[in-house]
Amino acid sequence: MAHASGLRSVGYFDCPGGGQVVVSGTTAYVAHMKAPHGTTVVDVSDPAHPRKLAEVTIPADIHSHKVRVVDDVMLVNREAPPRSQPGPEFRGGLGIFDVSHPDRPREIAFWRCQGVHRFTFDGRYAYLSPDLEGYRGNIVMILDLKDPTRPEEVGRWWMPGQWIAGGETPTWQGRAHRCHHPIRRGHRLYVSYWHGGFVILDIEDMAKPRFVSGLDWSPPFGCPTHTALPIPFPLHDRQILLVADEDVMRVGSATPAFLWIVDITDERRPMPFASFQVDGLDAGPSPEFTGCHQPCEEVRGTEIPVAWFAHGLRMVDIANPHAPREVASFLPPVPEGADRVCSNDVCYDSRGLMYLIDRTRGLHIVERV
Repeated sequence: MAHASGLRSVGYFDCPGGGQVVVSGTTAYVAHMKAPHGTTVVDVSDPAHPRKLAEVTIPADIHSHKVRVVDDVMLVNREAPPRSQPGPEFRGGLGIFDVSHPDRPREIAFWRCQGVHRFTFDGRYAYLSPDLEGYRGNIVMILDLKDPTRPEEVGRWWMPGQWIAGGETPTWQGRAHRCHHPIRRGHRLYVSYWHGGFVILDIEDMAKPRFVSGLDWSPPFGCPTHTALPIPFPLHDRQILLVADEDVMRVGSATPAFLWIVDITDERRPMPFASFQVDGLDAGPSPEFTGCHQPCEEVRGTEIPVAWFAHGLRMVDIANPHAPREVASFLPPVPEGADRVCSNDVCYDSRGLMYLIDRTRGLHIVERV
């Protein structure tokens, strides 16, 4: 049974577990966690009765858990499944589809590399985290999709130490410092960099992204940085960055991941000054995939929907950025075959409905009450 406060269930779509959901018009696109399921296209014109329109399937050696759609162009990632080594036939990169007819997705181009993890897309440019030959871990790249059938690299940036083919030497172990995904606001990219924290890049000249500042708090905090989300309006005369750590790959005996509130009014000196954690999660040890994962990246006000792994959907009000507080929540039923909920991503549609995807199974549609 679902448990809700301030949120009401509107509909449910039964599907394999997903990593991301986006809605364009009255069509939802769900990117799945495991092959052969790639991306499912769902008609949500009647949100109480979602209806499957199409599915893009993928080979067993592919992980395709992210999707973005703007102006009838769909982008999906292709990378090796977690904790696996790609085989000789592996085809990593970014799939580009025409979805002008959502029931008939049509691949129109493929941008190839060793794999893409996560990305954002504004309809012209894609800001992504490719894994490239010669680099240790994913880096930052900007692709121009003015002609989506002919994607062109515009610029790239990497953390010093990643370009091993160029003679650089990492100061960290393995792939600990790598681009997770960039988010654009104006002439800036706000880039989560896993156990390298986050960085702010100046992209006024997209061909030459320039480092402005960065902040890394792991260690002493033990969870990697998943998302750096700029708030598009001032709060208490401050410019704010909402930073979500992800409750995976903890270093040492870390507590579950949480949200940070960071003052970037002086963007050269980002300063964390508040945080938010779900009540009770600091009480003792817990397994990974318990705490924070991903805020909705479309900010519509001070109430921020956040997918909080084992604790479902949490609405966090940051109107007083010194004291963020929970104002609503929705905990879905535990999916069949799972031990607990694992809410992975949340998005809005144009009607204000929220779509919450579980890593194990199911898409829930809810609304604020």
